[in-house]
Amino acid sequence: MSRRPPEPVQVVKQRRDAALRALVEGIPYVRFLNISFERHGDELTSVLGYHEALIGNPALPALHGGVTAAFLETAALIELGWQMIWEEIESGALDPASLTPETMPRMPKTIDFTIDYLRTGLPRDAYARARVNRSGRRYASVHVEAWQDNRTRPFAQGTGHFLMPLPDG
Repeated sequence: MSRRPPEPVQVVKQRRDAALRALVEGIPYVRFLNISFERHGDELTSVLGYHEALIGNPALPALHGGVTAAFLETAALIELGWQMIWEEIESGALDPASLTPETMPRMPKTIDFTIDYLRTGLPRDAYARARVNRSGRRYASVHVEAWQDNRTRPFAQGTGHFLMPLPDG
């Protein structure tokens, strides 16, 4: 029995990056908030690039609570979407070049999302990582933590429950 030779690592990286880019570009609000994603293997870190429009209280100054909530929810949704397409990306069954807003898998729908504001979000870049606690055919639970200068000192965290899309068919 003969096996296919492994793909060059650059080809795999390019496929992963193209799939992530297609997933993120399907959500216009991500561009509006200036959120980007750093990928290391299957792990994603969300980055909220600071700009003046994100300030909610100029007297402190502090990041707007709605921006913080949107950042955490977006990090959770992209993590779920990433996990939904990961196996197909790795196997090569999913061609990222074919991913358009029309051909992208449907994203999960938020059932509820709870935010804990732990401290003031400062006027600088913020980072977040989402961890999927449970993901089944119909339901997923995700926990997200956001930090700025020190990962061990989050300024906000959130827990969300999501309705997973039905498989096409």
